[in-house]
Amino acid sequence: MTATLPAAPRTARRAKTTVLMAFAALPLLLAAIGPLLAPHALDTPVTAPFAAPGEGAILGGDQLGRDVLSRVLHGGGLLVAGALLVATVTTAAAALIGCVAVLRPALGRAVERGADIAILLPPLLGIMLIALAWPGGGRLAVIAAAIVLGAPYAIRVVSAAASPLATAGYAEAALARGESTRYTALHEILPNLRSTVLTLFGLRFVEAVYVISMAGFLQIGPQPPASDWSLMIRENAPGILLNPWAVLAPSLAIAAVAITVSVVTHTLAPDTTTKAASRT
Repeated sequence: MTATLPAAPRTARRAKTTVLMAFAALPLLLAAIGPLLAPHALDTPVTAPFAAPGEGAILGGDQLGRDVLSRVLHGGGLLVAGALLVATVTTAAAALIGCVAVLRPALGRAVERGADIAILLPPLLGIMLIALAWPGGGRLAVIAAAIVLGAPYAIRVVSAAASPLATAGYAEAALARGESTRYTALHEILPNLRSTVLTLFGLRFVEAVYVISMAGFLQIGPQPPASDWSLMIRENAPGILLNPWAVLAPSLAIAAVAITVSVVTHTLAPDTTTKAASRT
């Protein structure tokens, strides 16, 4: 009887996790397959400029009379893919380097100095500098800048979380029996940082969405007539009083993608902490 009691909380957590994953997958799925669901061609005018929502266009028209809904469904794929790439590369680099840095004091000091410099440089200014130095780089330049500017801070976060684990008994035992620094970092320290790494991934994703969107709003990256959520906000801002949905729809889409991923990663983090603790 007592052996079955813990199953109920675990089942509830799994059900909650499943619901959250489905909730998060919806905006990401729409961003991925949106072009297949668009009711109109991407660049074909179907209404008058900034026409109000009507039968032919559920969300009305943009500044050229193109269907807002169709352009929203087309405009999220590259943004989400870029944010996922930035978050994945930044988090993976932070996890690997941060765990090694706590075992190598010289590397740890270098990481701290690099993070201090990166924090002082505003992300958008850094992106503009890299974009100017990389003519024609477009969104690739923005993604590269987001990774370069975000990695030092992320590494510092992981290093701070891993620092107490470097002096734990299992880490010291691994080094005492002759295991390499890389082995100790990857097999003894990193598994106990799953909660930190997962939460960091969510934060990096949200920041990447923010940085890439702001760069797009400033036309650093996609250029007209490309369909991009941030570019849609910039192009349709003059007509917000005529058709608010031309600006609200892409804005809400950006917020939905960022919020759902952040909520899911923060919710899953305690479960991974429990698993890591049981391992040790």
